[in-house]
Amino acid sequence: MIHSVLIFNNTGLPRLTKFYSPFQGSTQQLLRKIFSLVCSRPIGLCNFLDAPDLTEMLGSKEDGEEVRVVYRNYATLYFVFVVDGAESELGILDLIQVFVESLDRAFENVCELDLVFHFDEVHHILAEVVQGGLVLDTSVEEIAAAVQDKSRTRKASFATANPLSLGSGVTSSRGTGLQTPLGWLTERITGVAAR
Repeated sequence: MIHSVLIFNNTGLPRLTKFYSPFQGSTQQLLRKIFSLVCSRPIGLCNFLDAPDLTEMLGSKEDGEEVRVVYRNYATLYFVFVVDGAESELGILDLIQVFVESLDRAFENVCELDLVFHFDEVHHILAEVVQGGLVLDTSVEEIAAAVQDKSRTRKASFATANPLSLGSGVTSSRGTGLQTPLGWLTERITGVAAR
């Protein structure tokens, strides 16, 4: 099971925190501990490590269950997954790659500012990949299609709910008879009601 998905910048500021299992203690203390484990490792070492110190912080677990930290460093961001012993480390590294490629598709070369200003979309992309600590999808194309579909739906919902949004129709889709500003302006300039 995946216990948490975290993204840190190089200075240790968390840019995404998603926990799938309850934990004991302070969130800040847990995040500092995880970042200190990841950032202190030399570049040549493998990207996963056992973290017995995190076992008691992540709540009561079965005896002998190991907690592992799997991470990947891309430019100025650390992508960190905290998993139990049942997960394959190489599979999680591949999952991190899928997550980063999905973010790249959504933001065209994702950077730290994308994570800060579009956190809702980042959480949606993560929810397409992992939900409840279990992997849902690993196809970048299907994840990108689901994200684009949600974006279209959100824009359509906003346009129909907001009578001041720019549109070409005289009435909203609800049939309330409210005219959009663009429709009003078109009618005034041309003398013909916009359709």
